[in-house]
Amino acid sequence: MTVRELVFRYTAFAAIATLVNLGTQRLVLAFGTDALFYAAAVAAGTLTGLVVKYILDKRWIFGDMQTGFKAHGRKFTLYTVMGVFTTAIFWSSETAFWFIWKTDLMREVGAIAGLAVGYFVKYQLDRRFVFSSAQLATDGSDS
Repeated sequence: MTVRELVFRYTAFAAIATLVNLGTQRLVLAFGTDALFYAAAVAAGTLTGLVVKYILDKRWIFGDMQTGFKAHGRKFTLYTVMGVFTTAIFWSSETAFWFIWKTDLMREVGAIAGLAVGYFVKYQLDRRFVFSSAQLATDGSDS
């Protein structure tokens, strides 16, 4: 795959995971909006977005075809660990926007901004530490 295709796929997968994340948050927040529901919404959204992004990245970004519990368990654990720092970026941004503007729209704008920065950093970490043995199928061209 070309660099352009890689960027397109990664961006599309980040958008899909973001929609899953925010959709999950909205679902949880439909049951209540106090601090407990907010924390549950952020946690549930993060988990669902993480699983969707892992499945898409593993196969379609990093070309990793390994199967089985051992391969998935190890890689998903590393993938999650790499996501701790990037999740902190996302949560901080979303929460800061919420505290400043106190509207759902701005909370989601903060979430999207934090996720965008976080996904950029996460790709670099995943490529180096999680999927380093998988062949990243780029030919180095921009076309």
